[in-house]
Amino acid sequence: MNSELPAAAEDKASRPFVPTRRTLFKGAGAMVMALGTLRLVSERSVMPDRMKLVASSLPDIQFDTGAFTAAPQTLNDGAGTITAAMPPYNTVFVTAKLNRTPTTSDQANLSSALNTIEANYPFAANGIITFISYGIPYFSRLPGGFNGSLVSSHMPRLSSDGTTYALTEAVPAPTDVSSQNPGVTKETFNVPVKIESNDFLLTIRSDNSAWISDVISWLGGSNTLNARSIPSPSLFNGLATVTSSRAQFVQLGMPRYVAGVNNLPYASEIHPQSPMWMSFLDQQTDGAGPAAICTFAGNSSAHVTTAKAGDYFDNGSIQHLSHVIEDLAQFYAEPSATDSEGEPFTERVQYMFRSNPIPSVGNSDQFTNSGGPAFIDNTFQGTGDALNNAKAINTFQGEPRLGHLTCLQRSSRAADSTPMHIRIDGPGFDSLDVPGGSNQPKLQFSIFVPTAAFFATMRVNQASLDYQNEFGVDPSDNGLERFLTATRRQNFLIPPRRHRAFPLVELA
Repeated sequence: MNSELPAAAEDKASRPFVPTRRTLFKGAGAMVMALGTLRLVSERSVMPDRMKLVASSLPDIQFDTGAFTAAPQTLNDGAGTITAAMPPYNTVFVTAKLNRTPTTSDQANLSSALNTIEANYPFAANGIITFISYGIPYFSRLPGGFNGSLVSSHMPRLSSDGTTYALTEAVPAPTDVSSQNPGVTKETFNVPVKIESNDFLLTIRSDNSAWISDVISWLGGSNTLNARSIPSPSLFNGLATVTSSRAQFVQLGMPRYVAGVNNLPYASEIHPQSPMWMSFLDQQTDGAGPAAICTFAGNSSAHVTTAKAGDYFDNGSIQHLSHVIEDLAQFYAEPSATDSEGEPFTERVQYMFRSNPIPSVGNSDQFTNSGGPAFIDNTFQGTGDALNNAKAINTFQGEPRLGHLTCLQRSSRAADSTPMHIRIDGPGFDSLDVPGGSNQPKLQFSIFVPTAAFFATMRVNQASLDYQNEFGVDPSDNGLERFLTATRRQNFLIPPRRHRAFPLVELA
């Protein structure tokens, strides 16, 4: 895989074409936002030269896609060599509500649709990868509802108490704007978080944005897939209604490009090779666990539910989806009359990582091109690392600090230090939920974890308000919390591949 800036090629033939709105299915208003973002980045995208990775069969764990993407690459821009696994360049999250309870005929139709996509495009990063997961509203439609015998007899529970479902609904995080968090406000994007109620989430991933658009159009009624005349399924033709679509792009240098063409005032401060808005690469291989550890059945490192191999949902997991506006004007603030220091690299790197030791002090110019390296190791220093930072033990300049990474690591790993999550997050750029309707940098965040409770604990620890209050950490020195506004959250259950089409309907 080429680690050069995506500016390398100017040959338009190497860039994917994204269809215009006229090519979209009728009534596809909710899809326009994601496709508009894909069209923006397609002007700069160059298809990567991925290795051909061949697996004997498609994974029963839907998100176990390592064998279908590319081998990890090594990167070094001055802070040491790291290993990164770059995902498909583009991902679209499509949320939808059912208009009625699906039948076994609907189940067969959806199964056929997903199989048809995989028959016409390779299941790979340079083809099309799809996942589908289901929210509590879906399970509530089934006979008996969410707590009825059908769902109850198959839903995994927490091992810790044997009664709490692995799937529970998302809740506002401690620093989300919410009536549950009186007093929490954001400097710029003061938007209350919404707990969504979608029936299902369709995740579509590919290096080629035009192919994602083609799949979406086919699902919506184009009757054409990969230039072949193939009848569209009934999914979005009466059975379900799309409620939102959110696109993300993860490509080296793409955030800097998007910021530049949109004249964002902090464009020159974004690292020219980072795939993320905040200039630090977030795809280190040592920051994610193996797929099995995220499932209900678990693996030898961790097993936190009552599920066992052979159960209906054994290779299932929880997929959390949230939508986050990033306040980059505040994150990249330069010195001013009211703030003589602004937010130099030494501050930003501590917000993201830790202070003991600071991962890098950066360059003499702390602002241009981020002011320091983008490729920094995701080091694990134990579950007590955040506490040590809050206590100012060996921290940079002796100040109490809370870094985003160290706070997450309070509870994100198994006893043997293996991460118990896989993130598929990345930058977006759109107007969804933005006051005034302007396009703004987004974090389209999704993660796979073994239980909803596990994620909720991680998110509480990410905020670490307990340490902030106990040790007098200045809120402005508490990780990334003040720069992020989550406007939407929901938890979904992603079933095993063998039950991915409207699970449990055949047993009703």
